Amino acid sequence: MGGMDDLYREQILEHHRRPHNQGTLAAPSISLEGRNPNCGDVINLQLQVSDAGVITDVAFLGKGCAISQAGTSLITDELRGKSLDEVLSLGSPFVMELLGVEVGPARVHCALLGLETTQKAIASLRSK
Repeated sequence: MGGMDDLYREQILEHHRRPHNQGTLAAPSISLEGRNPNCGDVINLQLQVSDAGVITDVAFLGKGCAISQAGTSLITDELRGKSLDEVLSLGSPFVMELLGVEVGPARVHCALLGLETTQKAIASLRSK
């Protein structure tokens, strides 16, 4: 064991300690809470969306396990400049690649919390 896996674990811990895009937006297009009841993870995600349907800014506040917080931090880094359709087409392989570490079945929901919450936010924004 070692090598790449350790690097990725270190990255996850780093994102957990100092999540990117943490905070709130002044005037978000949408704000949504995401929860993972199994683990007690909670995030509050905010998106700023342009009239053209592109994510221009993102912020989140959260608490929970390292995987959920790092996963959300990593995902939010990727959202700016993406269209809503692009983000809706992303799936778990995208998140797993960002995390770069094998996530067991019990942790998949933790890892996907950021993406799933983002996709729910987009869906509710569109249904307004």
